[in-house]
Amino acid sequence: MHALTPEQYVRLRRLADAWTRDHQRDAKASPAFNPRLAADAICFQRHADPVLGEQLVGALVTPVSLWLVMVPADESGEPQEAGARHWLSLPSGDYPLETVLLGESGWCRRLVLLDDLADVTSRQAASRLAQQLMQRVMAPDDGGEGGA
Repeated sequence: MHALTPEQYVRLRRLADAWTRDHQRDAKASPAFNPRLAADAICFQRHADPVLGEQLVGALVTPVSLWLVMVPADESGEPQEAGARHWLSLPSGDYPLETVLLGESGWCRRLVLLDDLADVTSRQAASRLAQQLMQRVMAPDDGGEGGA
């Protein structure tokens, strides 16, 4: 597996910053808002999508939810229309992603895996939770139900 480039890490940081800039204020009104957490793009790895080509797949932790996220591996990915759908095929199953816009030029494809992180005690605990979920979705299915 190839490591992400410094430029890709910068893009992922901008993704988390865009969520904060565009959604933090409204998120604070949610009963699920957790002031101990901040938006963070973590556990990303390269993924060859048969339709979209090389992508980055990982988790976006926010103060209210945890998303499975896919973004193009480079800046050449064309912005998508909000609400556009794409199926992400991972070893554990197929996941329905929806395009969401973050600011004027930011966007990602996402699936909300957890919609309430109010009980998560710290950013480190959120990171461990994201790591565990990403290990599960990136691992082959053990014969149970698929991811979708």
